[in-house]
Amino acid sequence: MKTIVEILRGVLIGLANIIPGVSGGTMMVSMGIYDTIIGCINTLFKDFKRCVKILWPYLVGMVLGILGLAKLITYLLGTFPLQTNLTFIGLIFGGLPVILKKTKDEKKGAPGLIAFLAAFALVIVLQILGEGNGQDAALSFSIGQILILFIMGVIASATMVIPGVSGSMMLMLLGYYNPVVGSVSRMVDALLHVNMGEILACCGVLVPFGIGVVVGIFAIAKLIEMLLSRYPGPTYCAILGLVAASPVAILMAMDYAGVTLISWVIGVVLFAAGFAAAYRLGGE
Repeated sequence: MKTIVEILRGVLIGLANIIPGVSGGTMMVSMGIYDTIIGCINTLFKDFKRCVKILWPYLVGMVLGILGLAKLITYLLGTFPLQTNLTFIGLIFGGLPVILKKTKDEKKGAPGLIAFLAAFALVIVLQILGEGNGQDAALSFSIGQILILFIMGVIASATMVIPGVSGSMMLMLLGYYNPVVGSVSRMVDALLHVNMGEILACCGVLVPFGIGVVVGIFAIAKLIEMLLSRYPGPTYCAILGLVAASPVAILMAMDYAGVTLISWVIGVVLFAAGFAAAYRLGGE
C-alpha cells in the first residue's frame, strides 16, 4: 500500500511539471517528501541501494504522469481550465500545514521575512514576464540546437526542483514548451504505433533535453541541501513564499472569459478534493 501511495505522489509531481504555472517542487513540499527526495538525490552514489529503493516509486509515478496523462491534462486545461487549476491550487494549499510544521521550530526573524517576501515576489514577477510568451522555437537538428536543448533541460529541471517556480512556465517563456511537450506527445503515439522514424525524431529532441534535466536536478539539489543545512529558517521561509505565491500565479495566468457560476461551484468542490488529497498524501 505504501508503494502505491508513493507512485501516486510521483504521478502528481509529474503532472505538476507539465502544467505551466505549477511546480513539481511545490507538489513534493506539499506531500512532505521534499527533503527525502533532495537528500536521496544528493547521496545517490554514496548510498545507491537505499536511495534507489526510496526513489523508484516516485520516478515510476512521474513517468506515468508525464507520458500517460500529458494529453489528458492538456485536454482538461483547454476544456475546463478553471476546474483543473483550482484542483491543483487545492493540492498546493493542502500541503501548507506540512511546510508550516517544518518552519515552526526554526529561527526566522527578519532574514526569514525577507526570504519569504523575495521568494513570493520572484514567482509573481516570473508569471508577469511569462505573459509575454515568445514564439515557439523552431527546432533544427544541429550541434547548436542540441546544446540549446541541453541548456533548456538544465533550466527546466532547476525550476522543477525549486518549489513554486514552474519549469513549464520557464520553457514557455523561452519558446520551448510546445516543442518539448509536443515531442513527448508524439513519442507516446510513435511508441504505440511502433513508428521507428518518429521515435528517432522525438529522441533527437528529448534525449539532449533529458540529459540536461538530470544534470540540473543534481546541481540544484546539492545547492538546496547546503542552504537547508546552513540556513534552515530563512530557506524554509523562502520555500513557503514560493509555494504561497504559486496559487496567485496560477490565477493570474487564467483566462476567465466564459467562466460560469457552475464552473466556479465545480471548481470549489475540486479544490476541496485536491486539498484533502494533498493533506492525506502529505501524512507520514
